[in-house]
Amino acid sequence: MDTHSERLARGEWYLDGPELQARRRDCWRLLDTFNGARADEDEVRRDALIAMLGAVGEGATVVPRFQCTYGTNIRLGERAFVNANAFLMDDAAITLGPDVRLGPGAQLMTALHPVEDHARRRDGWEQALPNSIGENTWLGASVTVGAGVTIGRNTVIGAGSVVLRDIPDHVVAVGSPATVIRQLPAEGGAA
Repeated sequence: MDTHSERLARGEWYLDGPELQARRRDCWRLLDTFNGARADEDEVRRDALIAMLGAVGEGATVVPRFQCTYGTNIRLGERAFVNANAFLMDDAAITLGPDVRLGPGAQLMTALHPVEDHARRRDGWEQALPNSIGENTWLGASVTVGAGVTIGRNTVIGAGSVVLRDIPDHVVAVGSPATVIRQLPAEGGAA
């Protein structure tokens, strides 16, 4: 019989339970260390990040206060920058490509609950779908990204936007829900 942890990992509907709760507590202990480090304890924060996250690329930076669910499902590319008060709900994989910038208060959400099945929602059923943010993309302050969303490379998402659908490469998108408002030149193109 499958455990709910295995169902979660496969992107299927699952229920919370002791195994998942224990994994979250392990992550939260590391978050306590990361967020509780003194201003000059960069090495303490870096060690906590490396122990907590699935991958931390060279030169990646995360500014406290930082919150996540499990940590192990997060992959930060080289030189990725996560500003203060970000929340990465990594029930499923969250991948930030190289040089991604997350503004303060950004939220990347991977969990869903049943919409039409009221009894299953009441019982606490969830499903998690991955987020992927492409290389050199910037999410402004307080951007929220919904479950299962991919944002392309060299893209800018305006502050306060709510991204509920995939966004392509080389665009600016804003609003709630976020919509593309203009194209950006391809990398190496005229400025």
